[in-house]
Formats: sequence, C-alpha cells, structure tokens
Amino acid sequence: MRSSANTRVTRPLYRQSVIFLRDAAIDISRATIDGWVMRVGDLLTPLVGVMGRELVGGSYIQADETPVDVQTRDGRLRNHQAYLWQYGTPGGAAIFEFHMGRGHDGPLRFLGDFEGILQTGFPATGLGRGMETDAYAAYDRVGGPKMVHAACWAHARRKFDEAIKINKQDLVSTRILVQMGKLFSIDAHARDEHMDHARRHALRMERAPLVLIEIKAQIEAAGRAALPSSPLGRACSYTLRLWDKLIPSSPIQSWNYRTISLRTPCPIALGRRNWTHVGHVKAGPCVAAILSIIETCRRPNILIRKYLAAVLPGLPTHPSNTCQNSRPPHGPPSTPDRQHALL
Repeated sequence: MRSSANTRVTRPLYRQSVIFLRDAAIDISRATIDGWVMRVGDLLTPLVGVMGRELVGGSYIQADETPVDVQTRDGRLRNHQAYLWQYGTPGGAAIFEFHMGRGHDGPLRFLGDFEGILQTGFPATGLGRGMETDAYAAYDRVGGPKMVHAACWAHARRKFDEAIKINKQDLVSTRILVQMGKLFSIDAHARDEHMDHARRHALRMERAPLVLIEIKAQIEAAGRAALPSSPLGRACSYTLRLWDKLIPSSPIQSWNYRTISLRTPCPIALGRRNWTHVGHVKAGPCVAAILSIIETCRRPNILIRKYLAAVLPGLPTHPSNTCQNSRPPHGPPSTPDRQHALL
C-alpha cells in the first residue's frame, strides 16, 4: 500500500525495495512488491469502473492520451509503445485506461453512448512526445449521436507561440496571439467575478463573436501568405482545420488553458522518467487503476494513503455494484450544460 501511495507510482519497484532495506531495515523483494501493486490494482479496478460510468453519465468530459513503453517479453529488443488514455472533468474524477495501441476501440468502448461535450486536445505539458490529440481521428465517431466534439484553444495557441520561438520577428503570429489573449481575457474576467455558467455564457455571447471573427480573418490571411511548411503556415492550417471544433469549445473551460487536465499527465511523465516502462502487459491495467485513484484523490487534496487504508480492506468483499460508496469523494464536477456550452 505504501509503495503505491507514497510514491504516486513514480518510483520503480527495485528502488522501493532498496529504500525499504536502507531506511527501515526491511528486506522485501522486488517480486513481493510487484505482487502488492498488482493486487492493489486488481482491487481498485471495479471501483474505477464505477467512477468511469459516473463520468460518462455526466455532460462534459476532457480526454487525452499519452504514450508509455511496455515490455512484451516476446523476444523483441525494443519495448512496445502502449498508451494511457485519460478521461476526466475539472474538480472531478480522473480515469486512466491502458491500451496497447492508439486505435479507435479505446475511446469507443469507454464513451459508449455519451451525449455530452467531449473536449480533447489538451497539450500534454512535459510529456515530450508532441501529442496532437484534437486532430486525432480516434475521437471521431465515438459517443452518442448528440455528442459534441470540442477542440482546445490552448493547443491552437501553442502552435503560434512555437512559431514565435522559432522566429522572434514573426509579427503576424504575435498579432494573432494578442487576439487570442482577448478571448482568454473574457474568461479571466468571468473567473475574477466568480460567474456561474449562465452568466459566463452571457458574457461570452456578448464579447466573443467579434474577437473570433477577427482571429479567423487574421489566421486566414496569414495562411495565404505563409509557406505551408513554415511554422506559421502549419499553425494556421492546424487551427483552421479544427475551427468548427474550436467554436463549440469557446464557451467551455478550454479558454482557461491552465486547466487541471493540462497538468494531470505531468506525474506520468515524472514516473516514466523514473521507471522508463511498464514491466508486463498485464500490469498496464493495474497501473491505470492505481493512477485513477491517486489522481482523483490528489485533486481535492485527499490523503491518498489514508484513503487506501480505509477502502482496500473492504474491497475484496464488495460487489462491484456497491463500489459507489467507496469511490474517492470529490466536489461536483465543473460540467457546463449544452445550453450554456455552444455559441
């Protein structure tokens, strides 16, 4: 339990074994700790399943995916690149799923008939793999017929920011970022005034349309003048290709580009630098279940070890349909309803 909670799944098991021996004079083999982690993951899996069904029953989900290497033990010299898929809401649960590929089946199965707003494309800060989720086709044709797929303005903004880093004299990208800043400032004002979704929506309806018209006009003009392969040209193409998905997301929390979902993958990146890979295909789902509980506890500052100590002893005898009472408590997720979500 301690090896799961204290380290937030960031330390490799062999290092934890060394720490137990060094700090507590307890000689615990790596295989024993591995068995503990697998057992904890197995116990938490039904609980995470309940959390996932609750999430899909809501009206707003943020989605992202990040690669993680896994040993396949099939004689190949290189690890297989698998993926951890993350689903969640700001202030609510965070659900991780492990899949060996980046195909359509994962989100299709998880989202089921979800008919709310699916917002994808949160820039995975610190992951170092250049994920571009909102342009990724695996999120197309998922969910129910009424689901709205919204992209993220933060990702579009980053493209122009990267263009400026390459060419500091890029005044066109600078002007576009100034206009995007006006868009973000609308939401900043709403947050400063502690507006609810209805008031925030009204403010955006009042101020955003003219800003969006100007942003699109500037990007279209820049795209015509820039070389398609240039950083500016790629930024323009990327943003215009997603424009219809950016408009639905405009009144959602993506305007606040420093969102919880943006920060969530960072512990995974830290862990990946430490343990470098998942040791076995069967360990992937267990790691995902533990990550789900840890991140869901972290958001409302629940003490993870205390929560696990209270919940784990009873899980072996809990039918999966009673796990609802054992899930980590969290505040009501920040879920804008459809009426207040679309321009």
